[in-house]
Amino acid sequence: MKRVVITGQGTINALGHDVASTIAAMAAGKCAIDNMEFPNVDRLSIQIGGQVKGFEPKDHFERQQLGLYDRFTQFAVIAAREAITQSGLVFDGELSQMSGVVLGTAGGGLQTQDENYRTVYEDGKNRVHPFVVPRLMNNAAVSHVSMANNLKGPSFTVSTACASSNHAMGQAFNLVRSGVAPVMVTGGSESMLCFGGIKAWEGLRVMSADGCRPFCATRNGMVQGEGGAIFVFEEYEHARARGAEILAEVSGFAMSSDAGDIVMPSVGGARRAIAQALSDAKLNPEDVGYVNAHGTATAANDKTETAAIKDVFGDHASDLMVSSTKSMHGHLIGGTGAVEMLACIAALKDGMIAPTVGFQQADPDCDLDVVPNVARDKKIGAAISNAFAFGGLNAVIALRSV
Repeated sequence: MKRVVITGQGTINALGHDVASTIAAMAAGKCAIDNMEFPNVDRLSIQIGGQVKGFEPKDHFERQQLGLYDRFTQFAVIAAREAITQSGLVFDGELSQMSGVVLGTAGGGLQTQDENYRTVYEDGKNRVHPFVVPRLMNNAAVSHVSMANNLKGPSFTVSTACASSNHAMGQAFNLVRSGVAPVMVTGGSESMLCFGGIKAWEGLRVMSADGCRPFCATRNGMVQGEGGAIFVFEEYEHARARGAEILAEVSGFAMSSDAGDIVMPSVGGARRAIAQALSDAKLNPEDVGYVNAHGTATAANDKTETAAIKDVFGDHASDLMVSSTKSMHGHLIGGTGAVEMLACIAALKDGMIAPTVGFQQADPDCDLDVVPNVARDKKIGAAISNAFAFGGLNAVIALRSV
């Protein structure tokens, strides 16, 4: 089996429009959750979110491209540009033929759906734009990233709700590790902050109207965000031969299904995914210094995740640093694992442990070191990133420093 390393990363999210600004915001403990701005937001009970502000699509794309790109696609293409530029790779010849794209999303072109439902039902129009279907399909971002970068190898979209990005990155990891592809561009993007998107989530009654406080005794629900993050996964010897900067090594991946309840998480499902990821990475529990938690700030998730972490790590759980960056950028649903991967890389590469902000009061059911409110400077050798989705679909990625 081949070793897999990360040689490029890119992002646009509520904390920043690139990696440097995002990591700086995490290090400063900035919370980007604020009042949302879009049509009919005043009709919603939930009016806060991690919205990407100050973003002008026309500054990044030609008019013809904007006719084809939903907002979730725009985020993916922008993040991919940054990641591939950092990697220094040019995809031509055999490298182009063999390398591909795997991205995660849950809502796909939900902005396009929302806009056009409004056009047809509210405005009473009888026609919609001819590119509605190409804009809203879940594979649109993958297709446009592949076309923009001449990536002709294995390419597809993964959609498993909140675990979409982790599942996507896990598939990319396996494609490179098994020798199918020398390089894979992977991650995820999401843009569900629109009237229809938030109104649907309001029905679940799992969202907070006043903030995201993971693992806190006063937590009262999740807060949505938007954006995306993209990474270049590359076979280690390929990267080394060209003198590439290596950000981190992807050392293990595991998946599990609760096979239980459609919305309530299971300790057993989460525990199996974490334990199997460590086993796949050949890591002992004490090797891990940081866990980027799923940490949604719902009562059930945080309690369940804490129990799963304690089951797997045993006595070492008390020494682990466990934080949820959703407290800063919101829950990007299908794109969230990708943005959270940035925090894992920063922990491994720079020793910057992102905090859980908004923390007010300890919860005895969540008795972990959640790095409350203030980032830490501590060098670690290995980290894991958890993603546990509605439907009981779990995906955990393990990384180590190089």
